[in-house]
Amino acid sequence: MHDLLPFLPEALNNVLSSIPYFIPEIYLAVLFVLVLVTDLIFGRNSEKLCRIIACGGVLLVIHRDYQQMQLLFINGQVNGHFFFTDMLLLTPTSINFKFIIDGLAFILLLYFEWDEKLNAHPKGLSELYTITIGSLFGLHLMVMAVNLLSIYLAIEMVSIASYLMVAYRSENAFSTEAGLKYVLFGAASSAMMLYGISLLYGFGGSLNLFTGSLVQGLIHVNPAAVSFAMILVLIGIGFKLSFVPIHFWVPDVYEGAATPVTAWLSTLPKIAAFALLINFLTPFIFFTKWTAFDFRLFLSVIGIITMIAGNFAAVLQNNVKRMLAYSSIGHTGFALMAIVTFTSSGISALSYYLAVYGIANIGALALATYFANAIGAEDMESYRGLGNKYPVASVCFVIVLISLTGLPISAGFTGKLFVFSAVYSVYEQNHNIWMLLLIITGAITTVVSLFYYIKIPLNLFLKRTELPAKSVIKSQNIIILSCVICFFLILLGIFPNLLLKFL
Repeated sequence: MHDLLPFLPEALNNVLSSIPYFIPEIYLAVLFVLVLVTDLIFGRNSEKLCRIIACGGVLLVIHRDYQQMQLLFINGQVNGHFFFTDMLLLTPTSINFKFIIDGLAFILLLYFEWDEKLNAHPKGLSELYTITIGSLFGLHLMVMAVNLLSIYLAIEMVSIASYLMVAYRSENAFSTEAGLKYVLFGAASSAMMLYGISLLYGFGGSLNLFTGSLVQGLIHVNPAAVSFAMILVLIGIGFKLSFVPIHFWVPDVYEGAATPVTAWLSTLPKIAAFALLINFLTPFIFFTKWTAFDFRLFLSVIGIITMIAGNFAAVLQNNVKRMLAYSSIGHTGFALMAIVTFTSSGISALSYYLAVYGIANIGALALATYFANAIGAEDMESYRGLGNKYPVASVCFVIVLISLTGLPISAGFTGKLFVFSAVYSVYEQNHNIWMLLLIITGAITTVVSLFYYIKIPLNLFLKRTELPAKSVIKSQNIIILSCVICFFLILLGIFPNLLLKFL
């Protein structure tokens, strides 16, 4: 204990100097406690109050994200700033990812109450709002983590919250089964990742990706051993990204969870995991002597397989949520194209693509909730003839699916165009065959995606049901949200620079 006394003042100063760079996360921690205490005090009647506090708090956190960006520019730290003894790194890119995550989180917090099956939960939604804020705190840490220990802790924090969200409807056997399956797969991937981290620490003698001796130490170790450790760590990150072959849990979990929870899982943890992957890869990619493990080859192969498996499996699905689950796997593979460019233009294209994908995917699942609320429609055949009965919702669904497919003049088209452009620019420079294969696979799977996305408009407008469904108008809030989402998807498709200039 006495040996540590000389280091305490320096450690304390480091913590105090780090606080200004951690303000949004402090607000989230306070918000978590506030929502939790509100639930404990008011019980079942606290649902609306917890929702108001959570939504208002997230808007305040978004404002603090903006102030963080200003702080970096004012202090001349455009390239980033390490804090909390180099455990976290704040950069303009990480702040952009936090903007995307917090913006989508605000939409989802509004959306939770509009799902009738979730809203009918006997315990109410107050606890779900608490879990959501806790998950959001973990997502912020994932975006900034640059130490193997902070990476593991951030992923585990998000994972535990996700387990609780998936199994929140405990009275539903399918939801409980999905939660159990998610926990088992998550525990296995977490164990493998932890083993990989221990190997890297043993080989390199450090946990710090940027400021320690980890990368330098690994170049002196047998490449096969290093590759094995890297693959184990990437499995842990890949569990959140849900790329092949760590995707088996996705369809059942997405289908079994409440639809708003599915919207959360298919967007926010995935976006944070891409930011985390960037942080993990950067010190290895820009270390000129690194030859132990070819990240570009590994991620290119994974991206190609993921695009093929996700899109072709989605064609075979009839349940809307399972179809969107497999399509999200395909979108993960497409987004990996931008990662393997290892360029700033690629990262900018990735940020834009993930933002518009997140908006469109939430819109698709919100509209799936609308039709489920209205007539209990769960599969595509249940949508037959509903285009005339619910014209606004049906037209919005078509626009959202157009964006997810990547057709003009939607934001999804410009997002895919930016990714293709970034990959092709790298191919022009080095003529890497894997860049060309990624472009070809991305183009082919985009065409394949038409075959399953078009099933919904086909059933809505071109097919008729023998027994017309009873016309019930419900969930007008979802209609308003869907119209706003469609407006932004078209606006960003026509004027992509409205968003791209900030990324």
